[in-house]
Amino acid sequence: MCPDTANIDFADVKKYSDTVLKEVSKVIVGYEDIMRDFLICLSSGGHILLEGVPGIAKTTLAKTFTTVSSLEYNRVQFTQDLLPSDVTGHYYFNQKEGQFDLRKGPIFSNLILADEINRAPPKTQSALLESMEEVQVTIEGNTFKLPRHFMVIATINPIEAEGVYPLPEAQLDRFMFKTKMGYLPEDKELKMLKRKVRQEAVPPEPHAMGLTMIDAMKDLFPKVKVDDRIIQYVRDIIITTRGHDDIVLGASPRAGEQMIYAAQGSALIQGRNFVLPDDVKRVAYKVLNHRLMLSVEAEMDGKEVEGIITDVLGSVKVPKS
Repeated sequence: MCPDTANIDFADVKKYSDTVLKEVSKVIVGYEDIMRDFLICLSSGGHILLEGVPGIAKTTLAKTFTTVSSLEYNRVQFTQDLLPSDVTGHYYFNQKEGQFDLRKGPIFSNLILADEINRAPPKTQSALLESMEEVQVTIEGNTFKLPRHFMVIATINPIEAEGVYPLPEAQLDRFMFKTKMGYLPEDKELKMLKRKVRQEAVPPEPHAMGLTMIDAMKDLFPKVKVDDRIIQYVRDIIITTRGHDDIVLGASPRAGEQMIYAAQGSALIQGRNFVLPDDVKRVAYKVLNHRLMLSVEAEMDGKEVEGIITDVLGSVKVPKS
């Protein structure tokens, strides 16, 4: 652990997480669960897929989160004519110097907002695969490391059917979470409108120890203990999805791995150094809902993947402390 983070413990991480939520709430009304998802993914090296209709503050939420966390932020608007090099960067001939220089793309940042990622063709979508898995990018045969605190927040619009490309299973599997960002409850939407009309939003303040604290979170993350019974619990959940009558494609081993990492992140931001079954339950829906493929019969019967996950969790024995 580096000297700057040596004196930061789990209780400090909880205080930091609470501060981030408080500062973001100065700009964004509601969506506290999604902000916690951001913190979980950031601490555990995961990425998040946000599904929501236009106009519900997906971009504002991501920008505010990075401001509070003192992270660098880049937004990429994915379109049908976007090229992989528009994301990763490319070499160009510098006539003044008489040599080829690298022009880095927006992927060289801490947080990338891939806005409407499913509007770009699969070739461009795949430009993110290496960076999401290995925190590096290869440009014309040369490999470059990305920042340690690297995270992709991708958005998709659930109501668009034309001019979009379904995300391949390999791409979906790179996302730790898929989170549905819905409309606010009536009382919170009223509060948001009043705040906008009266211009009462207060600019968030970057945390004084933002990057140092995130370094500490990354250092403390491997120290979050996962009991063998928790690992077996996750294994049983994964296996149960593969044998469910309404599922034709169950969860992969990577899904189990990601569920454990997400549960560790959930414990960490709550200031604990051990994982509880409740941490697994809390993250299970968001880890699994984009990885399970329902049968045609289940879809015709109007069943939804969230309900199937509820059935799976209800059928798996929860370990006792």
